[in-house]
Amino acid sequence: MPSSVHQTKKQMMSIYCYRYSLYTRTWLGYLFYRQQLRRARNRYPKGHSKTQPRLFNGVKVLPIPVLSDNYSYLIIDTQAQLAVAVDPSDPRAVQASIEKEGVTLVAILCTHKHWDHSGGNRDLSRRHRDCRVYGSPQDGIPYLTHPLCHQDVVSVGRLQIRALATPGHTQGHLVYLLDGEPYKGPSCLFSGDLLFLSGCGRTFEGNAETMLSSLDTVLGLGDDTLLWPGHEYAEENLGFAGVVEPENLARERKMQWVQRQRMERKGTCPSTLGEERSYNPFLRTHCLELQEALGPGPGPTGDDDCSRAQLLEELRRLKDMHKSK
Repeated sequence: MPSSVHQTKKQMMSIYCYRYSLYTRTWLGYLFYRQQLRRARNRYPKGHSKTQPRLFNGVKVLPIPVLSDNYSYLIIDTQAQLAVAVDPSDPRAVQASIEKEGVTLVAILCTHKHWDHSGGNRDLSRRHRDCRVYGSPQDGIPYLTHPLCHQDVVSVGRLQIRALATPGHTQGHLVYLLDGEPYKGPSCLFSGDLLFLSGCGRTFEGNAETMLSSLDTVLGLGDDTLLWPGHEYAEENLGFAGVVEPENLARERKMQWVQRQRMERKGTCPSTLGEERSYNPFLRTHCLELQEALGPGPGPTGDDDCSRAQLLEELRRLKDMHKSK
């Protein structure tokens, strides 16, 4: 590669790192978030998508559309009338749902520090004095009160929610797994910016090996686990999946359903992890079909995890070129 190309890439990376540092480490990031919030409230006064709650034997999962394409969630023990909020980026929208449901907010689960996931922590924790704010101590979560480590469990009424460390998007990114056993229903994965319908988050604070390990953590969960992601990216992601695996019939069927949903501005979550294994390219780096679809790689290394990480890195590069979110 010519030295001029190397120099250009190096300069672009420096600019990118500088902008990301401003967003995550200074109040400029918070001001940008506030601007996002104002614009979204004006453009989508009732939310960017129409969503439907899921009720399982006294446990309710309520998706709340916030900002331009984010999802926050309320997880409710309907018998105890206790609620947990996941990534409450718009405190006004989350508070409106709390009041409509007639529940008491006792905990906030934050997947990571980015303002579009943590921006409502301050207002909600001040309004609900007994509310605890959970998250990773490695991630600089705003107004964090209860640090969590990998495999820690948060208990609220009948809700048993396990934190799983999934670094890559940020150093301290966590996902939260609601155990379905206590209420005899499906487990639910609140994946933040690790995993989306047919996609995964950018690797801001790690490398391909780190992200692969985190995605493998999710791959170890059951097929019937419901996936509740942090963003409505389904149509864009499935479009990219069709580029890398154009013959994947599961992707084609899902895309047809998603397009019908989006034509009516309906949300597309949840999917299941079983579905995601069939069409999400970022969960299919072990599949020969995907390896063949992307053509010859850098050559065999003798290390399967290394070659899968290289494939994941190539997928990410291609996705970033594909008008990605």
